Amino acid sequence: MLIPVLLDDRDLDWTAWPAGPSLGVDAIGGVEVVLAPALAASQQGMRLGRGGGSYDRALTRVAPGVPVVALLYDDEIVPDVPADDWDRPVTAAITPSGWHSFG
Repeated sequence: MLIPVLLDDRDLDWTAWPAGPSLGVDAIGGVEVVLAPALAASQQGMRLGRGGGSYDRALTRVAPGVPVVALLYDDEIVPDVPADDWDRPVTAAITPSGWHSFG
C-alpha cells in the first residue's frame, strides 16, 4: 500500500505503509488500484478535490486501465461538478450504499 506525501510544489511523492523511504512521484504508475480522496464526483466520474491539483497531477501517472476510485458519501455523487482540462476522472466511487461505476 502506498500513501501520498505532499511536496513543496504540490505534487505527490509516495511512500509504503507503514511509513518507509520516498519512492518518488512515479511510484503511483505501478499500483493496481487508486483510492482517491474527493469532496464530490459527478455522475460522469469527474472528481472534485480541494483545488490544489495534487491528485490530478498524480493521476496522469496511473497506468491505463487501473481503477481510480473516489471515497464518498452517497449524497456526494452529484449531476455535475466544476471541471478544467487538467482534471482527471475517477472510474468509480465507493459510498456507504455500495459501488458506483462511472463512464
